[in-house]
Amino acid sequence: MEQHCSVDLCKLEEWSKKWLLSFNPEKCKVMHIGHEYRTSYAMEDGSRLKNLEPTEEEKDLGIVITRDLKSAEQCTQSAKKAQSVLGMVRRHFRILDKEDFIVIYKTYIRPHLEYCVQAWSPHLKKDIECLERIQRRATKSVKGFKKMEYNERLKQLGLYTLEKRRLRGDLIEVYKILNDKEGTDKAKFFKPALDSHRLRGHSQKLFKPRCTTTVRRTFFSSRVVNDWNNLPQHVIDASTVNTFKNRLDKFWKDMGVYS
Repeated sequence: MEQHCSVDLCKLEEWSKKWLLSFNPEKCKVMHIGHEYRTSYAMEDGSRLKNLEPTEEEKDLGIVITRDLKSAEQCTQSAKKAQSVLGMVRRHFRILDKEDFIVIYKTYIRPHLEYCVQAWSPHLKKDIECLERIQRRATKSVKGFKKMEYNERLKQLGLYTLEKRRLRGDLIEVYKILNDKEGTDKAKFFKPALDSHRLRGHSQKLFKPRCTTTVRRTFFSSRVVNDWNNLPQHVIDASTVNTFKNRLDKFWKDMGVYS
């Protein structure tokens, strides 16, 4: 297969030469995403070109990225870490009341299931269940909760399912982006719906792009549009992030949402 130095790789090499910070080709890899056509990429290694090793899976800032952009491996590893902590908690605390459980669960267990989740939010049922299973097990640790139904345990503890938590996080992020609280260009993520002031619902409705692949359809800027558009005006009109969170929680509570 022909060696090839892409425009982006050439720019990186030019940058490295300018700032005297050369890359080590032995530590660089290439991941092909989106189609089967593969090119052999190379970087300069002294006076010769060094082929970059192809890879199917890499970890970047704690997130597992695979060639098919699916989140199965990330879900598996997150669940494994959370289960390990849950096992340690069970070994040290034979009985937990609600208050102690909430502190321990939110501090030591749930963060493993939600780390940077906007970037890899699962959409397959098996991956969703892989994470939800940990919270289902954890809530049984509370004294007197073992025989309760899962939704009833969540209601007693004031918790959402992890799937609903991910949606809540998405909506909060949309609010931050649209209200310029993230310091990012909102046009890169969303487009306002055409004639949104004439549509039913609130005044900040978003346009939902047409998606031809499942990966694109489940990307943050696409998957959140319908739920954002269905929020009432008084939630959207929140002046601060905390006010938005409180109004969203109250709106869901009034609707009896715990799943």
